[in-house]
Amino acid sequence: MHNPDNNNHRGNDGSRRQFFRSLSGRGPVRRPPWTGDDFLEHCTRCDACIDACPEGVLHRGGGGYPEIRFERDGCSLCGACVEACEAPVFDAARRPFPWRAELRSHCLALANIHCQSCQDACEWRAIRFLPELGRPPRPRIDSDACTGCGACQALCPNDAIAMSSPEMRHVQ
Repeated sequence: MHNPDNNNHRGNDGSRRQFFRSLSGRGPVRRPPWTGDDFLEHCTRCDACIDACPEGVLHRGGGGYPEIRFERDGCSLCGACVEACEAPVFDAARRPFPWRAELRSHCLALANIHCQSCQDACEWRAIRFLPELGRPPRPRIDSDACTGCGACQALCPNDAIAMSSPEMRHVQ
């Protein structure tokens, strides 16, 4: 039987989890692509999306719910998670992720060190390096082209890319 109070508790628990993860340095909980605020209400924790993910970026997180992590790879947005899931948690009308890539101040290219690994990783061509006179090119991120897939974050040798959204900026 559906109990609306449980959903409120889950939502509050998610907010507390986001807060404590930010304090630990682990950052906010990130859910699979094309999911929204109602994810915890509908996810059955069956692991079908995790098992179907060819990149291995979906993991069982707190409470057994799927989380996406960009430690080793980015999401190719292949849709295997959507196809594998029988619960109504995915909505193809949504943008895949609410966050976008954002450069941190310790980016190697910003320190005049030639590095373009983020551009090389970006299938969507959202990160470009424009030539500059007398110095290595600096990265420019087109937030409209960025899908938030995390490929650039996974390959950055200096951990200088964060996935950020207006809602997440206050917890990161």
